[in-house]
Amino acid sequence: MFRRGYGGVELLLVLCGLDLSLPCPRHCICYTSPSTVSCQAHNFHAVPEGIPAQSERVFLQNNKIQRLLRGHFSPTTTMLWLYSNNISYIQPSSFHGFDRLEELDLGDNRHLKAVASDTFLGLGRLHALHLYRCGLISLPPGIFAGLHNLQYLYLQDNQLEFLEDDLFIDLLNLSHLFLHGNRLWSLRQNTFRGLGVLDRLLLHQNRIQWVDRLAFHDLRRLTTLYLFNNSLTELSGGSLTLLPALEYLRLNDNPWECDCKALSLWDWLRRFRGSTSSVLCVSPPDLAEKDLKMMKKEELPSCMSNEGHTRGAPGGEVEHGESLNHLNRHRNHQNHHQRPYLPHGDQHNLPSPSPLPRPPKGSRRNCTRRGRKTKGGLNEVQVLQGEGEKDYAAKGGKYDLSANARRKNKCIPRTSVGPPSGVQRANNKAGSHPGYYKICLPSALLLSLISAILC
Repeated sequence: MFRRGYGGVELLLVLCGLDLSLPCPRHCICYTSPSTVSCQAHNFHAVPEGIPAQSERVFLQNNKIQRLLRGHFSPTTTMLWLYSNNISYIQPSSFHGFDRLEELDLGDNRHLKAVASDTFLGLGRLHALHLYRCGLISLPPGIFAGLHNLQYLYLQDNQLEFLEDDLFIDLLNLSHLFLHGNRLWSLRQNTFRGLGVLDRLLLHQNRIQWVDRLAFHDLRRLTTLYLFNNSLTELSGGSLTLLPALEYLRLNDNPWECDCKALSLWDWLRRFRGSTSSVLCVSPPDLAEKDLKMMKKEELPSCMSNEGHTRGAPGGEVEHGESLNHLNRHRNHQNHHQRPYLPHGDQHNLPSPSPLPRPPKGSRRNCTRRGRKTKGGLNEVQVLQGEGEKDYAAKGGKYDLSANARRKNKCIPRTSVGPPSGVQRANNKAGSHPGYYKICLPSALLLSLISAILC
């Protein structure tokens, strides 16, 4: 191929390997090995005509091209660069039949906004797709269908707020996924399903508030995860346990709440041997600016229940916090204006409160007055005995119900009190000798007769 000559430079172009035997679009440079057309930075408002049919590499970046239509390029193309144009529309069939295309760069076309679901259909050899900074608001289901050889997907710096489930399920060989600089607010269970060989996942500078516990369940080869500069207040350590190959984790610049819900993340960070950023707390106030991964377990707010120690003021219910590791073992009581903490996905299916713990079978009988009952219909000793069977407090904690603590509330057996004087029991000695009455009765009659005679 050739660039139409400009006097004396024509010889220089030949020496540089340019082919002067075929036509080349005006203002473009064409050369062989491989067959290439370079038309970048010429203020083209449309794809120039005359691109040779056998072109393998076409460079049209940094122009002002507005539309891509079927027939603009040859199916022989293996590399197509169209970044930094003004593309606002791509005809869905523009790349149909491009079964040799390996790299497609559509990045930095800020007016694109949307792409049809079948735009990339049939690009089975594509290994790099650039859609960064395109003003994309959403990605339709099936847009990446059949891209089994894709390794690099650039979706950063768009306006994406939501990712459809199984959006990437066909990307069996994807190793790099760039999603930073969007407006994503949640990661669902099947957001990344199918990405079994993904190595790097960049999610920083979004608005992520919520990550499902199973969001990373297929990412067993992931080595790099960036979640910094989001809106995360909590992250389950269990979700990170699903990443056995993880080496680099960035969690900084999130509003972390270092309360009971942070315990599982703290425990995971304590065991992680890779590289992590700081995890600075913003609450509670006494832990603000402290690094979660440098804290001791004792510094975290108590995650244990305070049941059995209710306040006397009307409506003064005790609030109970529970760590993520104990959600299935203890009940969660909170002020009626607050929602109890539950794992993600269960916030709309709150369980009904379970009854207060009851004394185990075979325990000693209650000896307190029946009139003194606490909330739930049990008296104080029943509550204390029931709680004694559950470890609601850390050892030596404020509400430690150890043996010494329970001994103070031990029931003292009542001493039996005899009947009042003059009242005989049914089984006393007097009742056990009927002959006693036979002797006493005649004597009384005899004395009565003697008294009557003397009178």
